[in-house]
This record gives sequence, C-alpha cells and structure tokens, in this order.
Amino acid sequence: MIKIIKVTGESLSPFFLSGDYVIVGKFPLKLGGINVGDIIVFPHPKFGLLIKKVQSVNIKTHHFFVEGSHPNSLTSDQIGPINLSTIFGKVLFHIKKPSRLS
Repeated sequence: MIKIIKVTGESLSPFFLSGDYVIVGKFPLKLGGINVGDIIVFPHPKFGLLIKKVQSVNIKTHHFFVEGSHPNSLTSDQIGPINLSTIFGKVLFHIKKPSRLS
C-alpha cells in the first residue's frame, strides 16, 4: 500500500521542508528492507507522525536509530530507538512544494 503524506516541520531541512509531500510505501517491512540512510515515517506517542533518516540499525533487536538533518531535530537520543514493528513506512518519493520547483 502507498500513502501520500504532507511534511510538516523542519526536521529534515533543507532536504524536506514543511509543505513538501512524500510517498510512503507501507508494504510488509522486513529488516533487510530498511537501510542506513533511508527515510522512514513512524508514529511517536508524544510527537505524532515523524519523518526521520535512519542513522544505524541494531539487527539483533530490530531497532532503528534515527536523526534529522536540522540541528534542533529530535533524534533517537531523545525519543529512543524505533522498533521495526512500529514503522509506518519508507519514503519512496519526495515531491517538493511548487514554490521550491523554480
């Protein structure tokens, strides 16, 4: 299944900005399907749906450690590791808001 999600916030700026869209693949995710450098979307109980870059993977525990590219972005240091079972999907495509295309 594929879902289109609007980016809000500046966690991954300047690459992904508020108002951009991402197409997220919500297919059966498995450990080998997500790699370091991939962009994933996952829910967080306090912060809602988050989009982050995979920084590292702990294969034994199926946990992903994430970061943003913005200096003030939340990372796994603040929110903890992300379990494979909680990941909503992996970003397949990035659609920049029209004002960024010119």
